[in-house]
Amino acid sequence: SYSAISGPILKRNSQCTFRCCSSAVVSHPETSSPSPPPLKKRVVSGVQPTGALHLGNYLGAIRNWVSLQDTYETFFFIVDLHAVTLPYETKDLSKATKDTAAIYLACGVDISKGDENVGVALLTYPVLMAADILLYQSDFVPVGDDQKQHLELTRQLAERVNNLYGGRKWKKMGGRGGSIFKIPEPLIPPTGARVMSLTDGLSKMSKSAPSDQSRINLLDPKDVIANKIKRCKTDSFTWLEFDNPDRPECNNLLCIYQLVSGKTKEEVAQECQNMSWGTFKPLVTDALVAHLQPIQARYEEIMSEPSYLDGVLAEGAAKATDIADSTLNNVYQAMGFLRR
Repeated sequence: SYSAISGPILKRNSQCTFRCCSSAVVSHPETSSPSPPPLKKRVVSGVQPTGALHLGNYLGAIRNWVSLQDTYETFFFIVDLHAVTLPYETKDLSKATKDTAAIYLACGVDISKGDENVGVALLTYPVLMAADILLYQSDFVPVGDDQKQHLELTRQLAERVNNLYGGRKWKKMGGRGGSIFKIPEPLIPPTGARVMSLTDGLSKMSKSAPSDQSRINLLDPKDVIANKIKRCKTDSFTWLEFDNPDRPECNNLLCIYQLVSGKTKEEVAQECQNMSWGTFKPLVTDALVAHLQPIQARYEEIMSEPSYLDGVLAEGAAKATDIADSTLNNVYQAMGFLRR
């Protein structure tokens, strides 16, 4: 199940899913007939409602999803079925789902944008992931450059079903013919796809307890952020530089500063090249606090209005269900099943 945010957060069913919907008013000269807008390609992605979302989730995925809303028809989900594939506290799942939904919205997921937004998972459960993607007829799935292979099973399953039951065979069953499932392509995000651990610049930020010193959580207060940055792993060099393979922690902190400050890589390199760690760490801390403060404020505002959040999830679920039902009807028809 999922929690959906529509207009990028959807709720797919009674559990949870996010969906995004948008509308626009386009004026045309009175002398010409309005033409239908071009169909947008659909993007599917999501995250598990387990643990606190951290800076790596935000810079590596959520912020990129926000930027996709104007270009693609987007489906973003909170994938709670994926969350139960490991031991979990049943009493915490519903709260974690709503917390995650609120953070999505606070980070800029806009329910007034997009047409249909759906989501996948953490790309670790191939069959469940494939079902998520194919059910919502996704054109693209945002993945890191090192995760493209995770889509291969999804593509193989779609191609097999299309070959066995699609085309003329489906048409003979009363369907439209052609492909039953779209064949999804990987969508490689821009910078920020890999934010590394604060205690090991060669490892990604962990999914462990929120108190973990290796990561900055999106809802960490200023003093906690300052303490984590102060204690993060550095090296003995007296200058700062990007892209030195012998200095992964240095590169990671510079990348984080670049991403949250909005500066270019060249600007950061020039600004920080002669800085000591004692000077640079407070600079990173201040930039992180300034960047996360509006997100935290918006999160508190959303969580104080439970009816608003429930409404967003319910609307997203209804819209996502329409697409899922259409896909299932096609599959039942093409494969000869009686519709239950």
